[in-house]
Amino acid sequence: MYNPKSLKAEEFISHEEIMRTLAYAEENKNNLENVDKIIDNAAERKGLTHEEASVLLACEDESRIQRIYDLAEQIKKDFYGNRIVMFAPLYLSNYCVNGCVYCPYHLKNKHIARKKLTQEEVRREVIALQDMGHKRLAIEAGEDPVNNPIEYILECINTIYSIKHKNGAIRRVNVNIAATTVENYRKLKEAGIGTYILFQETYHKESYEQLHPTGPKHDYAYHTEAMDRAMEGGIDDVGLGVLFGLELYKYEFAGLLMHAEHLEAVHGVGPHTISVPRLKRADDIDPDQFDNGISDEIFAKLCALIRISVPYTGMIVSTRESKEVREKVIRLGVSQLSGASKTSVGGYSEPEPEDENSEQFDVSDKRTLDEVVRWLMEFGYIPSFCTACYREGRTGDRFMTLLKAGQIQNCCHPNALMTLLEFLQDYASEETKVLGEKMILDEIKNVPSDKVREILVKNLEQIKQGNRDFRF
Repeated sequence: MYNPKSLKAEEFISHEEIMRTLAYAEENKNNLENVDKIIDNAAERKGLTHEEASVLLACEDESRIQRIYDLAEQIKKDFYGNRIVMFAPLYLSNYCVNGCVYCPYHLKNKHIARKKLTQEEVRREVIALQDMGHKRLAIEAGEDPVNNPIEYILECINTIYSIKHKNGAIRRVNVNIAATTVENYRKLKEAGIGTYILFQETYHKESYEQLHPTGPKHDYAYHTEAMDRAMEGGIDDVGLGVLFGLELYKYEFAGLLMHAEHLEAVHGVGPHTISVPRLKRADDIDPDQFDNGISDEIFAKLCALIRISVPYTGMIVSTRESKEVREKVIRLGVSQLSGASKTSVGGYSEPEPEDENSEQFDVSDKRTLDEVVRWLMEFGYIPSFCTACYREGRTGDRFMTLLKAGQIQNCCHPNALMTLLEFLQDYASEETKVLGEKMILDEIKNVPSDKVREILVKNLEQIKQGNRDFRF
């Protein structure tokens, strides 16, 4: 029985409920009067149930799909404005004891180069990322209790935060590591992490167990219930995601929204972010071996529907996707992008030898961070390196309350402009700097509050004079 308030995975992600939902959606996809009603409900900016959203996903009427796209774009503007938050992944270790059949880090892969960063190597990687202009990282590591224990992760976090190079500083570390215990989540919280991220991979329990035949990740319930343990451990910002291509996308979409409903029902706070990675080619992995891949059109529709179904949630698209795909989905709801990413262990400080491949997957968007920043501005978006909310304690329900009330932009928009100016002053090419300074001047004119505008102008002048780290 479906029970979003249950703490048992198979109750808040009920297979029977998903199958009932998909059957209902198929039966009602051509009921355009009902489809219009659901879209009208979404326009209230309060989200949709997994059942309502599944009907829209099944609907193939082109005019209704366009309405969904238009609404997604407007909701994105209403909640997040024209900001796009920038980050980079940092791979610490690819040692892993799991047998995940879709990941090149699986235990049986004997020809991938196994690497683990020392603290000095972490330092070199962080300096390389700081020299690009990054302020926010998502650290990644395989699951290996011997090579990657929680103590190693905590030591790396401490190292990352300790490095101040020129004007560079990593101000926020998000963590994407395997499901763990409440005690370990408390340790991560005490280390000052931002969001804890864990991809479900697939919500289909039978498929999940087949895709994870060996290792601790085989335990579907332990993995699926990880966010509840993280919140019990004091982490109030968590990030969900599925790997599209492993299972039927309509099933995953329903499960993803049910997970979001569960977190809201039990903890009063839904997911801080939702990621939408697609299966990509990697060492020892051919995505063509999986028959559930989705087209760019379906991918765009999924992004738009997540935006209108969970309007308060940040949406992340990585460099797995091409420039062209990312260009399309940032209009439809995406609010965070990675830039200049390396998915190898130690790939930022120096090129990886061809015979030492340690990448988790192939990167599609290979542009530099400067190029990505300039591209975003050319399309009218503010590349934001802001991390102020996490340093000011605006997390969890405090962040969500401001966001749902439409007030978070009073903080995020000025901070986005200040961190963009930091980037322009310290790291940008001349072409990017000229374009960015013009954008900042234009954006200042549109700040509605005289008081905020006055403070913003003073802080921007201070940044030009060499001061750093202003925040609202």
